[in-house]
Amino acid sequence: MTCPIDHTGPAAITLDPFVTDLDAESAALRAAGPLVRVVLPGGVAVYAVTHHAEARKLLTDPRVVKDIDVWGAWQRGEIPLDWPLIGLANPGRSMLTVDGDEHRRLRGLVAQALTVRRVEKLRAGIEALTTGMLDRLAALPAGGAVDLKAEFAYPLPMNVISELMGVDAADHPRLKALFEKFFSTQTLPEEVPQMMADLGALFSRIVESKRENPGDDLTSALIAASEDGDHLTTEEITNTLQLMVAAGHETTISLIVNAVVALETHPDQRALVLAGEVPWENVIEETLRWSTPTSHVLIRFATEDIEVGDRILPKGEGLIVSFGALGRDEAQHGETAGEFDVTRTPNRHISFGHGPHVCPGAALSRLEALVALPALYARFPGLRLAVAREELRNKPVLTQNDLFDLPVRLA
Repeated sequence: MTCPIDHTGPAAITLDPFVTDLDAESAALRAAGPLVRVVLPGGVAVYAVTHHAEARKLLTDPRVVKDIDVWGAWQRGEIPLDWPLIGLANPGRSMLTVDGDEHRRLRGLVAQALTVRRVEKLRAGIEALTTGMLDRLAALPAGGAVDLKAEFAYPLPMNVISELMGVDAADHPRLKALFEKFFSTQTLPEEVPQMMADLGALFSRIVESKRENPGDDLTSALIAASEDGDHLTTEEITNTLQLMVAAGHETTISLIVNAVVALETHPDQRALVLAGEVPWENVIEETLRWSTPTSHVLIRFATEDIEVGDRILPKGEGLIVSFGALGRDEAQHGETAGEFDVTRTPNRHISFGHGPHVCPGAALSRLEALVALPALYARFPGLRLAVAREELRNKPVLTQNDLFDLPVRLA
C-alpha cells in the first residue's frame, strides 16, 4: 500500500533573516517534514529539504540541477537583480553552477589540487601559521577578553586559502568587507549591484595579475590549463577563484568557532578530549554534524516533479538544502541526535554535501581544524568563554552558522 502524494505540505516557514535562533528554526523545519516550503529574505519562496535520507537522494538526483534558467521564478522575472542573496543564487558560471560533463570539466583541476594526499602536504605550512598566531595571542595582555574569531579563527583559513589560490594578503581587508555584504541578508538592495561589481573587478584583477606573473598556486594552474587546451574561459577562472576563496575560508572559520563554543558549553565533553580519551577528529566530526558550519545551501532547481517522501518538489521550483536541520535528524543519528557527544560513532553526516557537488575543500577544512584546535588548547588549556552562551550573537547570514565574534579568556 502506498501513501498518496501530498502536493501542498505544511504552511510555508519564513526563515529569520537575523538568524536569532538557528537551532529552534532548524528543529521547526525538521518537524515540518522532509520537504518544506520556505520564504527566504526578500520574500523569495523556495523549498527546503530537511531530512537526511531525502537530502542524500536529491543531491544525487539528475533531475535537480544548478542551471538557474530552470527556475520558474527567474524565468518570470520575479527575482530582482538587487535581491540581497542574488550572488548566492546566481554567482556566475563556475563548477558550482553547472552539471554533468561541464561540471566535471570545471571541477577536475580544483579536485586534483585538493585531494587528501595533496592537502596533507600543506600541513607544515598550516602548523607554522597556527604557531605564529598562537604566539601573538600569548603576547597579548593577560586577563582581558580576546575575540578568538578575529584573532585566530578568521585569519588562519583566510591565509591558507589565499596562499593556495595566489591571493595577496594586501587584498584581505577589502575582501573581508565585500564578503560581509555578499553573505549578509541585511545588505541594502541599492548596494547589491555595486558590491557584485566590486567583487568581480577585484577577482578579475587577481586573475590578470596571475596571467602576467604566474606563481605556484591554483589560479595560475587554472590559467595554464586553459592555455593548454582545457578551454576554461576567463569568466570561469575568475568565478572559480571567487568561489574557492569564499567557501575556502568561511566554512573553516565557522567550524573552528563552533567547535570551541561546543566544547566550552559541554565541560564533560571538553574534559574527555583534553584528557586524551577522545581524539580531536571526533570533535571535528561531531561539530560538523551538531553545529554544522553551513546552515543552508542555495539553490538547486527541479527539472520535473520529484517525489520527496510523501510530498512533491514541483517542476521549476528552487530547492535549498537545510544542513542545520539534517545534522540533528533522529532517523539518521538516533534519539540523541540533539546532543553534542564526541564519543558518537559512527557519525555519518553529510555536512560537506553529497554527490557530484560535494565540497572539494572538505579535506582542507578538516586538516585546518585538526591542526588549529589541538594547538589552541595545548597552548591555552584554561581557555573559557568570556560571556555567557546566550550573549554570543549570530550574524545575519542565511548560509553560514556564524557569529559576529567569539570573546574568550586565555589561560
